Amino acid sequence: MSYKMEKNQIYHKAKNVEDAMAFAMTHSEDFRYIAGGTDLNVNRFHGTIQTSCLIDIHEIEELRQIKGAGNDLHIGALVTLEELMLNPIINKDFPALVEAAHSVATPMLRKTATIGGNILCENRCIFFNQSEWWREAVGYCLKCEGEICIATGGTKACFSRFVSDTATVLICLDARILIADKGKQEIVKLENIYTGDGLKPNKLSNTALVLSIIIPLNKSYSCAFQKLRPRESVDFTSLTTAVSVDETGRVKVAIGGVDPKPIVMEGKSLKERDDVIKFVLKKSRVVDNDYYTRTYRRLMIEVLLKRCFKNVS
Repeated sequence: MSYKMEKNQIYHKAKNVEDAMAFAMTHSEDFRYIAGGTDLNVNRFHGTIQTSCLIDIHEIEELRQIKGAGNDLHIGALVTLEELMLNPIINKDFPALVEAAHSVATPMLRKTATIGGNILCENRCIFFNQSEWWREAVGYCLKCEGEICIATGGTKACFSRFVSDTATVLICLDARILIADKGKQEIVKLENIYTGDGLKPNKLSNTALVLSIIIPLNKSYSCAFQKLRPRESVDFTSLTTAVSVDETGRVKVAIGGVDPKPIVMEGKSLKERDDVIKFVLKKSRVVDNDYYTRTYRRLMIEVLLKRCFKNVS
C-alpha cells in the first residue's frame, strides 16, 4: 500500500519482504526502509538524511520472530530492543546482550527501536548531528558535502563514530546476519559489514535488507559489557566495550564509539589480555568529535576493557 504525501513524498507500507524489496528496486536511488524510526526520523528532522520515499517494513511478521533453527538462534531484524530484553532464551544464554540492549536510549524508545536498526544505526559526530542552522553556522563537514572533517581538519576521511551498543556484544558472540538483496540471500559475519569509512559506514547496498541476526547456540560464552556516556539514559555511547570468552578459552573483544567501525580483536586465552588491549588502543582512531575529550576516551578504553576482562575471568 502506497501513499503520496506532501512535497512529493512517497510512503509505502510493505506487506512482506518481497513487496518491500520490489518497491525498493523502483526507488533505489532515493528511499529508506523504516521500522522503529527512532534513528531515521530524528536524522530526517535535522536534515542529515534526506529522502523522498519511505518503505515501512515494521509489520512484516517473519522479521519479528525469535526462534531456534538447528544450532543457531535467529533474531528477526524487527524484534524491538524491549522484546529482546524480555525473551527468556536471550536472558538465560546471552545476558550481556540484554545489558547492551538495556543501555540503548530510553524505555519508551526501546519499545519501538529494533535490533536491526541498532546494528545499522548511522555513525555520529558532535559536529554533524546538529540542526541545519547549526551545521551551516559552524561550516559543513565531509559528511554533509563540505570540504573538511571539522574534528580533524583533514580533507580525505570522515571520522564519525560507530555507536551501536548491541553490535559490539553480538560480534563477541560470533553473530552473523542474513541479508536479502536483488533476489538473493546471503549470510555474513556481522563484523565484516562495517567499512571504517565514516561517509559510508557499512557495505550493504541501498536495497539490501537485513532479515535476521544469527547467534550460535552450540557454543558457550562468558561475555561482559561496559559503556561510557554522559548520562545513564538517552545519550549515545562515547565508548562501548565488550569481551567474550568461549568454552575453548578463546577471547574476543569488540569496542565502539571511538572509530568509524567496531574495533575487533581475538586472543587465544585470557593470558593475552594486555596484548589485546595494546592492539585495540593502536587500532582505535579516536578523534575529538564527542562530548568527552579524545585523551579521556583513550584512557577509558583500557579501564573499561579491564573491567570486562575481570567480569569474564
